Amino acid sequence: MESFRREVREWLSANLVGEFAELRGLGGPGREHEAFKGRLRWHRHLAAHGWTCLGWPGERSVSEQVVFHEEYAEADAPAKVDIVGEGLLGPTLIAFGTPEQKERFLPKIRSLDELWCQGYSEPGAGSDLANVRTKATLDGDRWVINGQKIWTSNAHYSDWIFVLCRTEPGSQRHQGLSYLLVPMDQPGVEVRPIRQLTGTSEFNEVFFDGAVTARENVVGQPGEGWKIAMATLGFERGTAMLGHQVSFRRQLDAIVAKAPDDERLTRAWLELHVMRSHTLRTLNDEPGPEASVLKLFWGSWHRRLGELAMDALGPESMIDGAEWQRMFLFSRAETIYGGSDEIQREIIAHRILGLPRGSEHR
Repeated sequence: MESFRREVREWLSANLVGEFAELRGLGGPGREHEAFKGRLRWHRHLAAHGWTCLGWPGERSVSEQVVFHEEYAEADAPAKVDIVGEGLLGPTLIAFGTPEQKERFLPKIRSLDELWCQGYSEPGAGSDLANVRTKATLDGDRWVINGQKIWTSNAHYSDWIFVLCRTEPGSQRHQGLSYLLVPMDQPGVEVRPIRQLTGTSEFNEVFFDGAVTARENVVGQPGEGWKIAMATLGFERGTAMLGHQVSFRRQLDAIVAKAPDDERLTRAWLELHVMRSHTLRTLNDEPGPEASVLKLFWGSWHRRLGELAMDALGPESMIDGAEWQRMFLFSRAETIYGGSDEIQREIIAHRILGLPRGSEHR
C-alpha cells in the first residue's frame, strides 16, 4: 500500500502545477463558487488519468480509496465539482440501473461531461422526506413533472438532476414514489439561487413546470422510488470522509497554532481521532444506519470547531471574509443538510438500538 501512496503523492505533485497550482485549497462546502471552471478542468484532468470513480465496483480497493482521499487532502488539491454524480448517482445506477442507463450515463459521469444534482428536499419535505409532493405523470413516452425542490446543491452548474417524485395519484408517504433522471436544460426547469449567511449561493430552489424526461429515465420500477432513494443516501458517506477529516485536522492545527492555551482544543483533537477510528472501523460494512452515527458526530464536531475558532481567535475571526468566520457560519448547515441531527438520532434509536418511537427525545 505504501507504493500506491507514493504513486498518488507523486502524481499529485507532478500535476498540481501551472494553472492547477493556483487552485490549491479552493472549493468545498460553502465555497463552491471559487474557481468553478478551473476546478472542472482539474476534475476532467483527473478523469483523463483514471483518478475518478475510484469507489465504483471493480475500480480500487477500500484501502486504496482511503490512501487516495488522504493524499488528495494533504496535497491541498481543489475540491471536486461533481461529488453527486460520482459518489451518489453512479453507484445507484450500477446497483439498480438498466444496461441502457448504465451505458448512457456512467461514461459521462466518469469523464465529467455531465454534472449532476440531487432533487430530494422540498419546502414541506426536508427531514420528513416521505412527504414529497412533486408529481410526475406518464404521458405517452415521457414523464411530465410539476413541483419544487429546495436546497439543491450546485443546481446552477448541473446538466441533470435525479428527482424523487410522486407518480401514483392518491399515494402517501413512502408509497407511490419514483426516481427519475431529468435534464436541467429545458423550458420547464427554473433554478433560483439561495443566498446564504456566507454570502454565497451554492444551494438553490428548482421549479418544475411541465418539465419532461423520457419514459425510460426511471431508475428501478415506477413506485420503487423510496427504496432507490434510500440506497442512494447509503452511498453518501464512505472513504471520502477520511479526506474531509484531513481537512478538519488542518483547520484544528491552524487554530492550535494561534491559540495553543485553550484547553477545549484537546477535547477537539481527541474527538477527531475517535471520528477517524469509527470511519475506518465501518468502511468495509455494507451501507446502513451506522452511517448516521458518523454524520451526527462530524456535523456536530465541525460546528463546535467553528464556535471554538471564533472564541479562541477573537477579533481576527470577525473580519469580513475571514476563513474562520466562513467556517463558523457554514458549519451551522452541516447539522442539517444530508439529514438533520434529529433525523440521525431517530435512525440510531430505532434502526440500531431498537428503541420504541419517541425514545430519541428522552
